[in-house]
Amino acid sequence: MKGFSSVGVASEQAVLLEAAQAAVDRHPQALFSDFQWFLFEAKDAVYFTAFSKLAFDKDTIGNVVAEMVALAPQLTHGFVGARPGQPFPKHLLDAITDIQLVDSFDGYPDKWLGHSQDIFERTDLPLFRVQAAVLRGGPDAEGRASVLQVRASHALLEGADSALLTRSQSAAHGMGSDQKKRIGIAARAFNMVQAQLLAWTYIALANLLAPNEKPWGFRTLAIKRHRLRLLANRLGVRQRSLYFALVTYALNGDGPTKHMSKRVIGAAYTLLDDRRSTDADDGFLRVKALQAKFRVSDDFVEFVRAIDDTVGKLELKDVSKFMVLMGSVMKTLRGLNAMWKGLPGKRFMRFNMGIEIALTLVPPHRTYGPMTHGMVEPLYCGAWHPGQNICTFCPGREYITMNFSMEGRHIANVGKIMPLLERIEAMDFAPTGRKVVEDEAA
Repeated sequence: MKGFSSVGVASEQAVLLEAAQAAVDRHPQALFSDFQWFLFEAKDAVYFTAFSKLAFDKDTIGNVVAEMVALAPQLTHGFVGARPGQPFPKHLLDAITDIQLVDSFDGYPDKWLGHSQDIFERTDLPLFRVQAAVLRGGPDAEGRASVLQVRASHALLEGADSALLTRSQSAAHGMGSDQKKRIGIAARAFNMVQAQLLAWTYIALANLLAPNEKPWGFRTLAIKRHRLRLLANRLGVRQRSLYFALVTYALNGDGPTKHMSKRVIGAAYTLLDDRRSTDADDGFLRVKALQAKFRVSDDFVEFVRAIDDTVGKLELKDVSKFMVLMGSVMKTLRGLNAMWKGLPGKRFMRFNMGIEIALTLVPPHRTYGPMTHGMVEPLYCGAWHPGQNICTFCPGREYITMNFSMEGRHIANVGKIMPLLERIEAMDFAPTGRKVVEDEAA
C-alpha cells in the first residue's frame, strides 16, 4: 500500500501555489477557466445577503472575510497583485469591507441591490466586497442587529458556492472528476470548427439584434416554503414548476396585454450538476443549463401543469455535448479577445438569444457553523448579467426567496406574484391523478 507523508503533501501544495503565483504574475486572470473569463468580461455579479443577530464591526467582518477565503480560495484570484491561496493583508481587508450604522432596516435588502460594477473599478483589489449595516441602538423587536451582504464577481462564486459557504463547508473549485471521458482527435477537431462558426454567428447576431441598455431594477420576495409545497401537491406538480409558473405568469400578465410574449415564453434555467463528462468540461461551473419554451395560457392551472410536463422532459435530456460545445465557444471568444479587445464586444454581453427570462434554482441554503453564526432567514441570493432578466430562487429551511434582476418594466409586475398566489390557493382543483415528483434541490 502506498503511503503519504504530511511533508510530501505540504511540498506538493507549495509547488501548486508557486505555479499559481507565477501564472497570475503574468496575467491577473490567468487562472480563470474560459467560462470564468466570460463572466469576468461581462462583469457579471452575484450577491448573498441576510439579517443577523450579531452586531458586526471591522474586526468581526474581517473574520468573515478570512473564513470565506479559507473556504473559497478562488476569492484570492483575478486581480493585480493577487497572492493565490494567501490571506489578505489589512489594507486589502479595509478596502473591501464596510460598516455603516442605520436607524432602521426599512427597505433592506432591496435598497442595497444593484449592478455591483464598483467591484470591477479597481484592478488592484479582490473581486468581491463584504458590507454590513448595523442597527443603531441595538437589535430590533425580531432580534436582528445587522444585515450582511457579500457581493462578488460571478467568475469567483456561483449559487452552489453560496450554499456551501452558508454551511461553513469548502467551496473550493477543483478541475472536475479524474474519471472524465477523453474526446478523440476527430471529435475535438469537429467541435472546434463548430465553436468557430457559432462564435462568429453569435457575434454577428449580437451586433444586429442585441438591445440597447435599458433601465434596470432589483427586488426580492420571501415566501414560506411550506405554503408552496402544499400548493404544489394540490396541483400535482414539482415545486420548481410552481416557482417558475408563478414568476412567469405574473410577469407576463393574464390579460390581453402580454409583457414578455403572447404565445411562448423563452426561458433558460440552471440546476446543479456535479458530473464532469469529458476532458473538455470547463472545470469551474457546477451547473447545467437547460432551455425551455413555456406556452402561454391565461388558465394558471393549465399553464403550471404544462410547465411541469416541459420540465420533466427537459431534465431527462443529456446536455453534456451542448455544455462542452458552449465551453469551446467560450474558448474561441477568449482567443479572439486576446487578439483584439474589441471582440466579442459589449453588445455581445447583452445578447440573450431570445431568452425572455433566466430562472436559476440554487441549492438549498442551510446556515451552519461559524460562517453564518447568528444569521436568520430569509436568505437572499441573486445575480446580475447585462441585458438578461433573471429570477434566482434560493430555498432555505423555512423560506424560499425570489431574487429579481430585471428590466424596469418587469419589476413593477413582481408585485403581482403574491396576489396571484393567494388567488390560486383559494381555488378548488379537480383530482388529476398526476404523480408529484419531489424536488431534491428544493
